[in-house]
Amino acid sequence: MIEFSPEMFTAIMLGTIMLLILTGTPVAIAIGGCTLILGYQVFGSAVVEVLYSRVMAVLTNYILLAVPCFVFMGTMLERSGIAEKMYDATYQWFGRMRGGLAITSIIIGTLMAASIGIIAASIAMLSVVAIPSMMKRGYSKSLAAGTVCAGGSLGILIPPSILLVIYGPMAQLSVGKLFFGAMIPGLLLSILYCLYILIHSFFNPDIAPAMSSEELDETSFSEKTYKLIVTLFPTALLIMSVLGVIFLGIAPPTEAAAVGAVVATLLTVFYGKFSWQILKEVCLATLKTYGLVYLLVTLAYTFIAVFIGGGGDEVMKELILSAPGGRWGAFSAIMIVVFILGFFIDWLAIMFILVPIITPIAADLGFHPIWFALMVCINLQMSLMTPPFAYSIFFTKGSIPPEYDISMGDIIKGVIPFVLCIVLALLLCLIFPQIITWLPDLML
Repeated sequence: MIEFSPEMFTAIMLGTIMLLILTGTPVAIAIGGCTLILGYQVFGSAVVEVLYSRVMAVLTNYILLAVPCFVFMGTMLERSGIAEKMYDATYQWFGRMRGGLAITSIIIGTLMAASIGIIAASIAMLSVVAIPSMMKRGYSKSLAAGTVCAGGSLGILIPPSILLVIYGPMAQLSVGKLFFGAMIPGLLLSILYCLYILIHSFFNPDIAPAMSSEELDETSFSEKTYKLIVTLFPTALLIMSVLGVIFLGIAPPTEAAAVGAVVATLLTVFYGKFSWQILKEVCLATLKTYGLVYLLVTLAYTFIAVFIGGGGDEVMKELILSAPGGRWGAFSAIMIVVFILGFFIDWLAIMFILVPIITPIAADLGFHPIWFALMVCINLQMSLMTPPFAYSIFFTKGSIPPEYDISMGDIIKGVIPFVLCIVLALLLCLIFPQIITWLPDLML
């Protein structure tokens, strides 16, 4: 075996993983391959036992059972057709104002994030439902595409978020507290998105014209209210069946996720969309998604053991703590690294590589663990919309009907203001940390 200094080991391990990911190597192969090869240099043949112990640790991790339940819940709800009904009911309220259809898209994206939580599904639905409505009424291509991309991406942060379910065990934090810590920041992002649309369309009325009275249903206030309540009630029921029981201390996230899966199935039956073929498709989609998550989590846990065994954690700790400006300088360095990595690799890879490294450092710096974790998660929201490696932009481009001729450049131009809104949200959470910590501190 070759002897490496901790500094050399850290540089080789992180550098090789980053290089492989940037050249298009699947994340699992990049992390797993480097971990096993370098792990042999640290533990010898005992690296096999390390891998086995980590696999068993993930298999017996009760909290991670919430992942397939939430994936099943979101995938089943996607098949119910409830999102289209919510869009039809909501745009009657906002269609008469400039940018009203874009605001409706953000609102529906927020509701879908709190119920479905699957980014690809949210973006695909908004692309099919909202883009035709906006383009037909003269919206600019960049605003329409940017709105769909940003609104559909809220599911990474607003609970029940798969990101938070995975982050919790990796950082040894309560998933329930992460859920409720993310609620207000997620809603804050939604509000900032809507404010941007309002201001932008007010000063540029041609890019987001209001709908005429003739285009909207001539229904009374009471009829519109009734339609909205009837449409939103099932979503509210689903949200309360998951988040309500967690907040009130009735059940932990795993049991709440199982309840959510059952409620989503019942809603699909209620709307007449359920069939055995749908159930088969949902189960297969859940199996594929959870299989990937399970593989990545297992390899990430192994990576943690090897990285610590080679002294990499101490090297990174000394490097970050040496940043000028004390604890806030170190915090800024972490945020900048997360933001820059978001341009080149996806949020899963960033999380699996950085969370095990930065979590102990945050504890040493004295930051509130829930606040610090969610500041990282809000930062990761930008990685979905910052090219060249931006999943949400790719999903949006692939989902928009081709007849509207919306280019990749239109989408990138449209998402830039929404990325700036995320930066503003980070600054607000930095100045007022209670935005994140208030709800978790109230939990039973």
